[in-house]
Amino acid sequence: MGGTEGGRVLDEAAVAGDPLDQVRRWLADAVAAGVLQPDAMALATATPDGRPSARMVLVKGVDQRGLVFYTNRDSAKGRELAANPRAAAILHWQQLQRQVRVTGGVERLSEQDSAAYFATRPRGSQLAAWASHQSQVVASRGALEDRFAEMEQRFTGEEVPLPPWWGGYRLEAEVVECWQGRPNRLHDRLRWTRQGATWRLERLAP
Repeated sequence: MGGTEGGRVLDEAAVAGDPLDQVRRWLADAVAAGVLQPDAMALATATPDGRPSARMVLVKGVDQRGLVFYTNRDSAKGRELAANPRAAAILHWQQLQRQVRVTGGVERLSEQDSAAYFATRPRGSQLAAWASHQSQVVASRGALEDRFAEMEQRFTGEEVPLPPWWGGYRLEAEVVECWQGRPNRLHDRLRWTRQGATWRLERLAP
């Protein structure tokens, strides 16, 4: 990654005491700057024997405990999280020369919380959640589209309910690192480590 834009710096005296507050600030900055898909997040999971995998998801909330996202629980990532409920995530905003890394345990959100979010999704996305057995082999594109048409027919004239295999997760932040690009590759890296109810803040060499 390169340098910095607009003289942005990451200084211990100016950052939030709670790193999740800092993540919210930076996410808001990315939205205000018109960054394409500012909520895109790389999520890495692993099997119990240490085989890693990663994919892009959308972060749908940042609270005082961590980052919230939603997915099919029977997908590859859902199965991995069921067996090994730990993950790492990266948010990257190239336009702002900023990156956030978060690691920690992962917990499932309640069905009530998952249903509340599912109700806000576009109807097409709701139907797709029913139609797609995510990460499983599908015979053809046509078979997938036929399944979608079946779901359209099934739920004609009614609200699409939450699929029993679909829901939310929270990556509970244990370590958060914010990275700000600076000239000459002397980038700013600040790392917060959770210590009970407080956080320890340290600067890392770039």
